[in-house]
Amino acid sequence: MTTTYPHIRTGAIVQPPAGPDCLGRRDLFLLRPDVTFFNHGSFGACPREVFEVYQAWQLELERQPVDMLIRRLWTLLGEAREALGRTINASAEEVVYVTNATMGMNIVAQSLPLEPDDEVLTTDQEYGAIDNIWRYVCEQHGAHYVQRPVPLPCDDAQEIVESVWQGVSARTRVLSISHITSSAALRLPIEPLIQRARQAGIITVVDGAHAAGQIPLDMAALGADYYVGNCHKWMMAPKGSGFLYARPEMQGLLRPLVISHAVPRDASRLQLFEQHQRQGTRDPAAFLAVPAAIRFAEEHDWDRVRAACHELLVHARQRIAELTGLQAPTPDSWEWHGQMGIAPVPADDRRGLYRRLYDDYGIEIPVTGYGEQRCVRISVQGYNSQEDVDRLVTALSEILEAGPA
Repeated sequence: MTTTYPHIRTGAIVQPPAGPDCLGRRDLFLLRPDVTFFNHGSFGACPREVFEVYQAWQLELERQPVDMLIRRLWTLLGEAREALGRTINASAEEVVYVTNATMGMNIVAQSLPLEPDDEVLTTDQEYGAIDNIWRYVCEQHGAHYVQRPVPLPCDDAQEIVESVWQGVSARTRVLSISHITSSAALRLPIEPLIQRARQAGIITVVDGAHAAGQIPLDMAALGADYYVGNCHKWMMAPKGSGFLYARPEMQGLLRPLVISHAVPRDASRLQLFEQHQRQGTRDPAAFLAVPAAIRFAEEHDWDRVRAACHELLVHARQRIAELTGLQAPTPDSWEWHGQMGIAPVPADDRRGLYRRLYDDYGIEIPVTGYGEQRCVRISVQGYNSQEDVDRLVTALSEILEAGPA
């Protein structure tokens, strides 16, 4: 029997874009069978065959550490950067591997030459760690961290653009913004904001922690000055793999967080790779396994999987809306969401709902929200299935009917 998925935005019945072999592929991953996993957005899940490549690199390092770290590593990392660059339309000289997006943002934020009363503009939907970074840096320089609201509910991306841009002043030096927000799982309209900022001489920094592997990325077309991302989330690479992209014209401002052998007296003469990759002895296996994650997605037709995941997400949000009577705050189209979205739930106790879903039903899913509205944030990956959605809806129905614990 062919499964159909009600589409909340149009009310039409749409067919899933892929066959029954596309989703529910838990056999490709290492996830525990007793947990219904709807939280790929937090830390990802590495496919079995990619993890094996990761372990093979670790074994290679231990077999001959000197040969690996001294003779071979820089060529291998160069090849890994080239593979990453091809997926985001950037040259190997424009990207460097970092352990995660937070580290990449630290490099950028702690490098930029802010002065007293300068302003860093952002939204009220940024990831907590990124808020902390900018608040710390602004305090060190006597600058100001300005947060503009993302109007929710919203069905017009231009409203978001205008709301953010209203925060620009004569002292705005940096626009720092998420590509896909963490709490509300919202794809922000960053392209027109980057264009406006470039025309106004404002430095643009994009937190793309959730973007790579979930939506197409084109660094050349996007035009951001700096872009940080994770490979361990939607690209499905091992934990400890992220990247920092910097436009060639803007690389001279960056300074390494760790001073090691590669940094001479004039650090501006070093390439991005040399400044930030040579940090003493560390395990490079996660970086070197990124090309394997890219190959995995290509060989398993992950474009098709992403499309099916999006439709299953739409279906899940529709089912939960029917249960609660609460509509999602944004439309379901790819313009707003890829494989991750939120569904409002009538719950006051955020931690209590999260705990009951996991402890009583074995469902791993974060409880987030916007304003005072509580939501479950649903991440759909190739290992998820219609049965997973059924299990989530049943659990929510029973918990909400029972009331507070």
